[in-house]
Amino acid sequence: MPIIYHQQSKEFHLYNESVSYIMQIMANGQMGNLYYGKRIADRDSYSYLYETGVRPHAALSCSTPAPLCLQYTRQEYPLYGTGDYRYGAYEIKQENGSRITNYTYVSHRIAKGKPSLEPLPATYVEADSEASTLEIKLHDEVLDTDLFLLYTIMEEAPVLTRSVRFEHHGTEEIVLTNGMSASIDLPDKDYNMIHLSGAWSRERMIKKRPLEQGIQSIYSMRGISSAEHNPFLALASFDTTEEHGRVYGFSLVYSGSFLAQAEVCSHDTTRVLLGIHPDTFEWPLKSGESFQTPEVVMVYTEDGLTGMSQIYHRLYKTRLARGYWRDRERPVLLNNWEATYMDFNEEKILTIARKAKDAGVELFVLDDGWFGERNNDDRSLGDWFVNRDKLPNGIGGLSEKIEAMGLKFGLWIEPEMVNKNSRLYEAHPDWILSVPHRYETPSRQQHVLDFSRKEVVDSVYCMLKEIIGNAKISYIKWDMNRYLTECYSKGTSPDRQGMVMHKYILGVYDLYSRLLKEFPKILFESCASGGARFDPGLLYYAPQGWCSDNTDALDRLKIQYGTSLVYPISSMGAHISAVPNHQVHRITPLKTRGNTAVFGAFGYELDLNQLSEEEMKLVKKQIAWFKENRSLLHQGIFHRLKSPFEGNDTSWMVVSPDKEEAIVAYYQILNSANAGSLRLKLKGLNETLFYRVTIEENTGTYYGSELMYAGIPIDRNLLNGDFASLLIQIKKAEQD
Repeated sequence: MPIIYHQQSKEFHLYNESVSYIMQIMANGQMGNLYYGKRIADRDSYSYLYETGVRPHAALSCSTPAPLCLQYTRQEYPLYGTGDYRYGAYEIKQENGSRITNYTYVSHRIAKGKPSLEPLPATYVEADSEASTLEIKLHDEVLDTDLFLLYTIMEEAPVLTRSVRFEHHGTEEIVLTNGMSASIDLPDKDYNMIHLSGAWSRERMIKKRPLEQGIQSIYSMRGISSAEHNPFLALASFDTTEEHGRVYGFSLVYSGSFLAQAEVCSHDTTRVLLGIHPDTFEWPLKSGESFQTPEVVMVYTEDGLTGMSQIYHRLYKTRLARGYWRDRERPVLLNNWEATYMDFNEEKILTIARKAKDAGVELFVLDDGWFGERNNDDRSLGDWFVNRDKLPNGIGGLSEKIEAMGLKFGLWIEPEMVNKNSRLYEAHPDWILSVPHRYETPSRQQHVLDFSRKEVVDSVYCMLKEIIGNAKISYIKWDMNRYLTECYSKGTSPDRQGMVMHKYILGVYDLYSRLLKEFPKILFESCASGGARFDPGLLYYAPQGWCSDNTDALDRLKIQYGTSLVYPISSMGAHISAVPNHQVHRITPLKTRGNTAVFGAFGYELDLNQLSEEEMKLVKKQIAWFKENRSLLHQGIFHRLKSPFEGNDTSWMVVSPDKEEAIVAYYQILNSANAGSLRLKLKGLNETLFYRVTIEENTGTYYGSELMYAGIPIDRNLLNGDFASLLIQIKKAEQD
């Protein structure tokens, strides 16, 4: 079992073939961190790694057997206010006004496997042999409260998951005002902090900055994980490249407001904290009540950023995503949104669907505008009944006609929202998040339903169950088009309002769980104004998410490249849309739009009837090619070759697990006059295998070592003009 407790030294060693994580019970009974990094040999004691000391202004936590100053000690789950002046991992407000606690070691338990964190999403194992779990119990005697630190180490991957549980047994009520999911103190600051930030239509841009004394943080206080920041950060040594260098990755499995920060102290040690954002958060605990934090997935590798990404990809594809669609090939879909917006009727939809079927599309998705009196975005959200003026045969009748064509049918919903101009709001005006006697801030002319209240979630569930249960629906696109404001629940007492934002996300998870239980074969795709809630929490329920409302092929290079830092390409909804592009008004070749979108959950978002005969031939070719290669694209190993953040070109590739096949994409933004030669060095192939390489109509044979180290020459004449792209097919060949 890869978790050892050394009784004499009171040290824990969690390890596998790749990584070691070592901590100790300190002299004051609290937990200290000794080491996190590449696997080291096990021994009875690592006391030489324990560093503390008495410096000017030091406050001593204890003086025997040696002085212990928490300010200069690496800890596992630190508290502010008892000698450590850095940000703490938790805070508990007590009836006497104090926020000081003292959790000390009581016991621990080591077991095979990994426990569920339900109702929170989390990674999982399918056999106990895949992982081992350590649960450390700490106790505060004054409060009579237990604190459990949970650690799971995967058997065959450098992955450590962490979370925390508070269990209160005392007679007085306490209030948890901060409860991070994980904290770790590293002995140096020699890292670049890498994170994914942006905004609507330019989500998950890669940002990098060196750590320096003070706080470097990203966060969301928007009620959801947000387009502005993703709940992820990495610390990479300064010499890190895609293939080489030390990288620590931290990914929070949560869809609500979060905080992720790195604090460098005056002696150049680094503390990393991740968890629910503490601002406005308050979780009261009465005797017998508990609180479980979301999970942090920690990855350590010395194989650079690609090494980190591939670990997350494997884990999130197979041990976070789950259910019927986890391992199945995703259908090629066509969504009518940019083709019609809300201006459609049944015949217009059927006309688009017929053309889609002729092209080889497998799934037709009806987007916004099918319900209530919905002709524009100021009405009917929340009224989940069919607009019979548009669809006289209802969703059931339309879905039957679509299926009769040989297509599957999908439907768009936005269950968390309501327009004031709706029957639902008229019946239940108190069901929106809003503060009594205060202005109720609209966004996109809609308001947020109070999903912290069970009766609200129950009502929405019943309406959706009625629609879905009486139609042939194979796919649901779940949208969420605004952030939370005035986060106040009229169904919650004044002293419990600090619970609302987290309970809202629990309500979202609950509705997902109930719909999946009722309709387990439906493919869910998450969406939030594009990629504003593209996070591991939702990947647990929906194995793919709409990557961005921006479907421009060139902007998508950056969006999908940045997203790939953590998330597998099978999770990225990526569509070909019409030109000029509806977001940036750029005209890009249909070929390049396709060559970008096939590296994702592939589909179209346009009316194919508007394309020329030549364009339709290309569409059919694109769909046929994707169907032939989607298993390799979604199950293969992804490599980033050239970054769109660093130059005029972008390149990436996918290699089959057995290294016998690969697909490479190359994208050129702007053409240049009299350009030099181009040679592209590939990655991930077998050095000794002989490969047949096809670029357009040109073929050649090369050893893997040639392709990776010498590179493959690319004829620039094949890149004809601006916004050009190539797909390169590589397959194992027999030597002559």
